[in-house]
Amino acid sequence: MNETRRDRDAEGRARNARPRDGLGRPLPYGTPGVERQPEGIVRTPAQTLREAQRLLDAGMPFHAHEVFEDAWKSGPEDERELWRGLAQLAVGLTHSARGNTAGGARLLRRGAGALAPFAGSGPHGIEVSGLCDWARELAERVESGPMVEAAAEAPRLWA
Repeated sequence: MNETRRDRDAEGRARNARPRDGLGRPLPYGTPGVERQPEGIVRTPAQTLREAQRLLDAGMPFHAHEVFEDAWKSGPEDERELWRGLAQLAVGLTHSARGNTAGGARLLRRGAGALAPFAGSGPHGIEVSGLCDWARELAERVESGPMVEAAAEAPRLWA
């Protein structure tokens, strides 16, 4: 790779081709990494939740955030805040597991705030109240303690 040129995807958009680890951190070129989530996939809500839960359970919240981001961008307008809030929880867990406790806590709280209006309806069977409680409790813990392990802290998205 010529270090003076930017990596580009097939459409010519700037895209870092470096491999990534399970928390989304770039690795040196040539190092084996974790397979990236394809972007722009339109899934049903159930497919989104299943794939995101699989990734969270595997300790890959950065990749789960990308799945939620696809739902946020492709879903109906009245659910965009729901999917954005879930993406923020996943990236908050990512930052917390990377040791960025201030950023992780902030994103966990922001995600809980975005989800809170959905607590009464629990769309798609999502345990909104439980996720909000989980996010706020984890935010408190990461601010006062060591890094967390992503897989050990993975929340349950639905009942």
